[in-house]
Parts: sequence; structure tokens; C-alpha cells
Amino acid sequence: MVELEIDGVKVEMPEGSMVMDAVKTLGKYVPHFCYHKKLSIAASCRMCLVEVEKAPKPLPACATPVTPGMVVRTQVESPKAQTAQKDVMEFLLLNHPLDCPICDQGGECQLQDLAVGYGKSSSRYQEEKRVVHAKDVGPLISMEEMARCIHCTRCVRFGQEVAGVMELGMLGRGEHAEITTFVGNSVSSELSGNMIDLCPVGAITSKPYRYSARNWELSRRKSVSPHDSLGTNLIIQVKGGQVMRVLPLENAEVNDCWIADRDRFAYEGLNANDRVTEPMIKKNGQWVPVSWDEAFAYVTEQLKTIKGQHGADSIGALASNSSTLEELHLLKTFMTGLGSNHIDVNLRQTDDSLSQALTGAPWLGTPIATFSQIHVALIVGSDLRADQPLLTARLRDASKHGAKLFVMNAEQGDLLMKATQVAVAPSAWLERLHAIEAAIAASAQGNDFVSATAARLLDPKAKNKAIVIGAAALNHPQAAQILASANRIATATNATISVLTEGANSVGAHWIGAVAKNGSLTAQQMFMQPRAAYVLLNTEPQFDAGNPVQAVKSLNSAFVVAINAYASAVADYADVILPATPFTETAGTFVNVEGRAQGFHPVVKPLAQSRPAWKILRVLGERFGFAGFTANDVLDVRATLSEVIDNGAALCSNAVQNLADTSFVTGGLEKSARVAPYANDAVTRRAESLQKTGWAQDALVVGLAKNVYESLGLAVDLAGDAEWIYVAQDGARVKAQAVLRESLADNVVDIQAGSALAAQLGSQFGSVTVERA
Repeated sequence: MVELEIDGVKVEMPEGSMVMDAVKTLGKYVPHFCYHKKLSIAASCRMCLVEVEKAPKPLPACATPVTPGMVVRTQVESPKAQTAQKDVMEFLLLNHPLDCPICDQGGECQLQDLAVGYGKSSSRYQEEKRVVHAKDVGPLISMEEMARCIHCTRCVRFGQEVAGVMELGMLGRGEHAEITTFVGNSVSSELSGNMIDLCPVGAITSKPYRYSARNWELSRRKSVSPHDSLGTNLIIQVKGGQVMRVLPLENAEVNDCWIADRDRFAYEGLNANDRVTEPMIKKNGQWVPVSWDEAFAYVTEQLKTIKGQHGADSIGALASNSSTLEELHLLKTFMTGLGSNHIDVNLRQTDDSLSQALTGAPWLGTPIATFSQIHVALIVGSDLRADQPLLTARLRDASKHGAKLFVMNAEQGDLLMKATQVAVAPSAWLERLHAIEAAIAASAQGNDFVSATAARLLDPKAKNKAIVIGAAALNHPQAAQILASANRIATATNATISVLTEGANSVGAHWIGAVAKNGSLTAQQMFMQPRAAYVLLNTEPQFDAGNPVQAVKSLNSAFVVAINAYASAVADYADVILPATPFTETAGTFVNVEGRAQGFHPVVKPLAQSRPAWKILRVLGERFGFAGFTANDVLDVRATLSEVIDNGAALCSNAVQNLADTSFVTGGLEKSARVAPYANDAVTRRAESLQKTGWAQDALVVGLAKNVYESLGLAVDLAGDAEWIYVAQDGARVKAQAVLRESLADNVVDIQAGSALAAQLGSQFGSVTVERA
């Protein structure tokens, strides 16, 4: 520890700390622009100049290491430091356009705030100010006012150090310097929106939010993201009863101070054109708005009739794995009251033996923060950047500190970090894991993927090791056997086994039993063995199910009650739509992938006649006279689950038992099993800006492995237009554009689940045929 004095106060700091850190520990503030606690030190803005005794001139607090006996004076105690900071502010404002009244950052601008304290009433600079031309960098980020840029380089450093890609950089010197992309490229990182938060001026702003509200008009409310299983903490900003913007709420144990673009921009889908605003019943093939009382009466009558004619076993419930704990509890209680135990949230799961084989809820098995300290990891069946962008950022941090990462997936994706990857068709994943097991048992040495992975996992110097099973592997037809193999590898190498689940509440669904267990049918079985009636909760099976064609076929032949926020996706097969609210208009609890239960409250009132799903289910239960439906508040429902929530960690386990010998044989070409990153839930699918990104556009075409592309004789012309092909599967045939993806394993076809293209075809896993159009 090093002792120093700041403004007359003694303080001890760890050796290597900067003066800025010491000042912060005293609760003092030194003005700054380029400094950020999560980024490297640039010391480019010079706004944090402080006086250090015996130093010939003021020094930047962010880049000056503490030394024993150092005496520091900030602007409070030092006229010298205060003068230096005012001079720096004058230089920063020389070329800055003083357009605060029309700037989107007005009211929350760091430069604006500090100019009040350190700026002058007039400028001595009389020459013309420089002009920086606007740049179009994509549908999410606006760089149309780059003349405001003060060259703090926060955005550049974020790209290099956190996002893993240098999408922005600085050209020129002096007043000719400007932040730009490389030769007109767009900004396409899945974390790019964080640059908006980092910009201390109005140079980089949100394109969807631009000119829609003023900072002081917005109310701020906390929430939790429903778009993946991390449980990202959010600040949702509201104006006039409508969500206007989503920002990160810092939580070092979960999302740090970042959020993914999916969390930030998906809010555009909350009030999509197809939001259901009143109950609707299909009469003679036409949708007719009705009162809530009539809708409940109709549902009650129909379900009672179906139960009487076909038995309670003929009724099944399918829910989104991003439904709240309270909603799933009431849905399960409702189904139990009907006499049916068929309920499942794992619509993409294709191994019917997995739920029975699991001894508990699959989960991360370790705190999220420990992913930054991993030494060795084997990752199987995960499109990391698309599935878990923020967890991938932690792995990227570990990689920078020497972690050895081995990734096995259907595609060698650009992970933007150092990793050893191998592209393996999904049908061969289990075989490759068995090979790694054998290599570990034989202490094999070598440079091939299997031997190198085994050697690193056996390395006694590596203390923090992980076997990571991705969502695609969990949905695999041999998921239970893959998980069993991963468990054996973890045991043999003293590693932690981590499962990256889908949805915001898949762990919570297991906690309360809203999954296929103890003889109940899985979602796949409910479609393969059609029910007479289905109750859908927050799900759109043609996008969410493992086999869209089979799902729609079964739903078309049944009575379907859709408790849903949107009409378009369920309108063809539903008989009743009960308008539920999205997460911003309800309260509830999500249990994230590490088993952390996080409650949240509504940020706006329900739209029109829509109601929170837990209220809809409560009234349905009351109409049937079932016990357990007397709650008047979501807190009453949560109270009945307090024991489960308090003891949830004991319900989590990645162990499997009583394995069934399932097989997965394909006849030639097979799908990649990838889920479209911006089509993974109903809200995201309707977010206009996200759907304009390159990530979303990739889901509109069919990616072909090199050997498949060449075998069809396809070629891309000079204009870049791909040729058309026909893809056939499970009796369905679709015409689509084909693109070459050399990163795919041989014989793999990339048709991303959740997309409109995949919704017209069969199983997420399995054989397809491809021919030229």
C-alpha cells in the first residue's frame, strides 16, 4: 500500500493505482472526459489536471501513479489546478458547435455540465470552426453530428477492449482529427450501443431514439431484460406512458455497466402494429373483438367440453421460457386443476429423454463474474456472440489475459477473440466429445483439436476450468448424452460444467416444474402426438418450436387459446387471443442462468384492454373454481413461491441419470441449429431497427458450406447477387437466396431458427435437401 495526501487528507492506495482512483475513494470529483473505469487510460482530454507537489506542471489524475508521500491538490484546494482545467475547457470548446438547444444529448451532456463550472461566458477564438461530415454507420448508431466530438476516444477503446473489434478509429491530427469507420464500413458489433452511453458529448447518439424526447421529460424505472438468460439489469425511460429508451443499470455481478444491442433496441417492438388491444374470438374464420367476460366464458366452455369429450390428458400448455415465475406457476396450477400435467417451456428441445434424465435445473454452475477469470474452457454448441453477447465479453476479457478457449460448433464464427475453433456438423458433436474423453483418459498430446483440448484441460497449472454447453447442444437430439459426456470430462479434469440456457427464465421454469417431467409430455411430443386443445403463453410456435411445420400442423387441428401480446403470428391457428402484456407492462420474477432471482415492476400501464398474463390466468382459474387463484397482487403470487426462490440453488444441477440411448442420423445435408440473434423472441422480432442490421439480414438467406455450394455449381456475380435455391425438409419446400459461408462445417446448411425462412421448414436438427432454382 502507498500512503499519499489529497487536499490535506491522508489516504492509502494499492501500489499501481492512479491519482484518480485515490480521489474517488475520498468521495471527491475531478472533472474528466476520456477516463472511464472500465477502459484503458488514454489521458487525451487533459481535463483531470491536478497539482502535484514538486511537479513542474499540473498532471493528469487518470494517468499519474500514486507514489509514497505524494501531495495532491485538486481544484478545490489548488488555484493552479483550477486554472489548468479552465484552460483545457477553453481549448475543448474552440471547435465545438454550441448547439445545445438542438443537441440530442442536451440535459445529460458531460461537456455541457462541466462547461458551466469551468467554461467562460465568451470565447477568444474568432476564426471559423471546423466542419466534420456526417457518417452513416448503420441503423442503430447516429454519427451525423461528429463536429461535436472532443476526441476522448472512449468509443474507440470500447471497441478494441470490450467488443473486441476496432470498428471506429481516429484519422488525422490536430483539429483535422476525426473519429470514423474504415472506408465507410458500418458499425455492426452486438454491443455497439454502449458507445452511445460512453460518448460524453452528443457526437454518437441513438438513431431510433433521436429527437423523440428530452432527457428531463423521461421518468426512469428499473427492470430486467427478457431477451436472454443473463438477467441484464436495465433502466427503462418512459414518456407519456410509452417506453422511449433503454439504458444499462450497472450490476458488477451480472452485466457490469454494459447491455447488448438486443436489450437496448428491442423496445421498438413493444408497441408493434399487431399488438392485441382487446380480447378476440375467431368466428366463421374472422376475428371478432369481444369483452373480457365473453372471452373467458368462451374459453371456459370450450375447455370443459374438450375435457369431457377427450379427457384432461388431451389438453397441453406451451409457454415461452421468458415468461415470469409467477405466470408459469399459475399456468401450471391451472393445468393441474384441469387434470393435465402436460406443460413445457422448452419448445426447441428435441431430446425427449433430457427432462427425465436431468436431476435438477440446468444452469451456469458458477457466478457470471467468474467467466472473466477462466483459464481453460471447452465450449460446445453455442453461437456465443449471438446467444450470450455479454457473457462472451467476459470470455473475451479472459482470453486477453491468457485463457485458452476451445470452441466446437457447426460454424467457426468470428468470436473477436483468440480461440481454437473447429467446425463440426451437429450430428458429430457427441462423437467428438467421446474422442475428447478418450484423449483425456490417455493423456494424449498433439496439435489437433481433440488432443490440444484434452492436454489443456489436464494442465495442472490451469485452476479455473469450464465445460460450457450451449443452447444448441441443449436442444440437440442427443442432448442428454452430450451433457453426460460433458459431466464425465468435467469430473476427469476437475472442471466446472456450465449450461447456457435459452430465455430469461428457463431456470425458474425448472424450479416450479413448468417443464416435461414425471410422465408429462415434452413440447415436441405434444406436437408429434397432437392434443385436442393447447394453451399458449407468450409464445409463437412457428418461430419458437423445434419443428415449425409439425407445430403449426398440430395447432391447426386443435382448439388454441393464445395468451399473447401480438396477433399476427398466432392469428392463423388460434381460436381465442387473450391480450397479454410484454415485460414492461407487468411485474414478475426472472431467474437467470446462475440461479439469481430478480424481481421487476411494470414501467408503463397496460396498453388499452391488455392485461398482465398472471391476471388473465388468475381469472381463468377462478372461472373454473380451482384452488390457488385468489391473489389480488403479483406479490401475493410471489409469496407462495418464496420457499422455492429462497432454496432455488438446491434445485440446480447439470448432472444426468438413467440415460436413454438416443441416436441422430442424418442423410446428407443438415441444419446448423443456429437461432437468429434478432428473432429469438416476439418483441425482438418486431424491433424495426434491429431487423435492419446485418445480423438480421443474414437470417433471410440460406448459408451453404463450401462443399455444398460448389456441388450445386452456384456462383455470386459481380453485383453481389446470390443465386436462388430450393430447400426441402419434412414435406415443405422453400425458395431462398443462397450465400457461401466457408466457416460452416462440411454438409451443413445454415437456416436460422426463429426466422421467417425457418418457420416454413421442419426440425431445427435433421436432414434437408438443396437444389438450384
